Amino acid sequence: MIATLEGTLEHRGNDSIIINVGGIGFRVYVSGFTLGQLGAVEGKVILHTHLHLREDNVSLYGFASGEELALFGNLVSVSGIGPKVALGLLSALNPQQLVMAIASGNTDLICQAPGIGKKTADRLVIELRDKLEKEWKEVALPSAPESADVIAALTGLGYSLTEAARAVSRLSGSEELSLEEKIRMALQQMVRG
Repeated sequence: MIATLEGTLEHRGNDSIIINVGGIGFRVYVSGFTLGQLGAVEGKVILHTHLHLREDNVSLYGFASGEELALFGNLVSVSGIGPKVALGLLSALNPQQLVMAIASGNTDLICQAPGIGKKTADRLVIELRDKLEKEWKEVALPSAPESADVIAALTGLGYSLTEAARAVSRLSGSEELSLEEKIRMALQQMVRG
């Protein structure tokens, strides 16, 4: 099967791109996260890919990293989650935010993705929580939903999940603080190192 594609970016759409590989143009569906990682049209790109076969359709999905591809594979393994919905999840939340939301059971954050309701979010948490905690074990995941919100905000600002989790773990005695105050304190922790 097609594991990676390396070629020239010919076209950028809202949810897909065309990569020219040796004179052949491949339409590859990508997440918003991956789309943001790609350079300009006519630039060189390398994508990790997933070939999805149905009896009436063959689609190629591409990802900026192997971790995002693995997370996509985990998502489509859940009953009721197809590749388009999985791509929507990875477009609404970056991979680290999505792993954090699933591992911490933050279904409200998961429901922000298009096509995801409360029942589907609950199913994602039930079926993937343990698996993702093992695969992303280098990250100390908080148990409190409030901590998950702070981590989601920090990763949304561009910090890695590991950096955000480390900063949140240093917030002691912050139960009475608002979300904004916790984020500010976590940012101060990150600046101090």
